[in-house]
Amino acid sequence: PGETSVLAGLYGPAEAKVSKELPDRAALEVLLRPKVGLPGVLERSREQLLRQTCEAVVLGVLHPRTAISLVLQVLSDAGSLLSCCLNAACMALLDAGLPLTALFCGVTCALQPDGTILLDPTARQEQEARAILTFAIASSERKVLMATTKGSCSVEEMQQCLATAQRAATTIFQFYRDSVRRRYSK
Repeated sequence: PGETSVLAGLYGPAEAKVSKELPDRAALEVLLRPKVGLPGVLERSREQLLRQTCEAVVLGVLHPRTAISLVLQVLSDAGSLLSCCLNAACMALLDAGLPLTALFCGVTCALQPDGTILLDPTARQEQEARAILTFAIASSERKVLMATTKGSCSVEEMQQCLATAQRAATTIFQFYRDSVRRRYSK
């Protein structure tokens, strides 16, 4: 979204270390690297959200006792970073050919003080917003895989943001289709 960009690399399924090995499924590890410096508490929190979202769609039972590592490097952050990370993660999983139950996308909504909803807000719009809501939407039936909020909003406003995000997901899934078609039609 906008000027925000994230580079994603996926490694695996590969042999897992004995300490991280899971007997019934693949162990998924997500690493989020900031543009500069070392990862902090915010990156660790986002890593956990990304990992849980990816685990919800990756068919890890087809690769027991293996490890899958997803590394996300922030190249530029101009707002809506978590949704950009979600989209990069899904594209990396898709490009690597891992078996998935569904695709997913990330959509960020900013709830302005006057009640209007902005999609994919810039960093400045995020600072001015009353609440920031990020959703991970699955391609199957537009189910919500993950939701996180920063700020305060009513239940009705959250439902409005969710409906807006689900409508926006259609555009993102079309982008996925177009990207895959361009890549593999050569």
